[in-house]
Amino acid sequence: MRRWLAHAGPLALAARHDPGHAHWLTCEGTWFVGVNALANDAGGAIARSGPLPGPAIGFARETLGFAGDLDRAQVSIAYPGYPRPRSSESEAAFRFRRDRDAAHVDGLHPVGADRRRRLEEFAGFLMGLPVSEADASSAPIAVWEGSHRIMRAMFRRMLAPHPPEDWPQIDLTEAYHAARREAFATCRRVLVHARPGEAYLLHRMALHGMSPWQDGAFAPPEGRVILYFRPEIARTDWLNWD
Repeated sequence: MRRWLAHAGPLALAARHDPGHAHWLTCEGTWFVGVNALANDAGGAIARSGPLPGPAIGFARETLGFAGDLDRAQVSIAYPGYPRPRSSESEAAFRFRRDRDAAHVDGLHPVGADRRRRLEEFAGFLMGLPVSEADASSAPIAVWEGSHRIMRAMFRRMLAPHPPEDWPQIDLTEAYHAARREAFATCRRVLVHARPGEAYLLHRMALHGMSPWQDGAFAPPEGRVILYFRPEIARTDWLNWD
């Protein structure tokens, strides 16, 4: 993994300074969102790195049954002071970012002026690969342990009666908010910290977010840098995989 990072890491940092990605710097300069900013291929290779190695992707393929292509990785970079409000973010939305880590389920987006929740992406898992040597207080990912079971029950109840092609049109707002409240009330919030050369896999339906940068947290000048892969799978697999 470290050999792969030796190729991918510098290119991830270069993506941060690419003028074409300038729009990803948000939260008053404390977060570079970097969606799909790493130019890796379908096997995870970039430059001369070779395909993405390691037990995490091996587990996804051999145990979960993932047989598809990897997406281009997100380059998520946090800086001291995160979170600050995003442009056009309401006071309530910022409070949720600050106090609840902007907790969400991947693929479920607020759509339209009334921000109704609709499922638009179907990732098989979330895999995090740290690039920089940062400590456990520098905005690590927060996960609500066991929340995927609550969300899975909700999604199956709401989506299973409908053909998969119709799922993005189904309004999940109230059902999702109820499931999220249940997760907040009953699931333990866990901060997941890893170092370069390590990796972690999150369940595709887990409630998760980015925790605040704590006073005194350490990270190098380039910030806390993590690559995230969210490869898509078939919609029926998304709903029915354990």
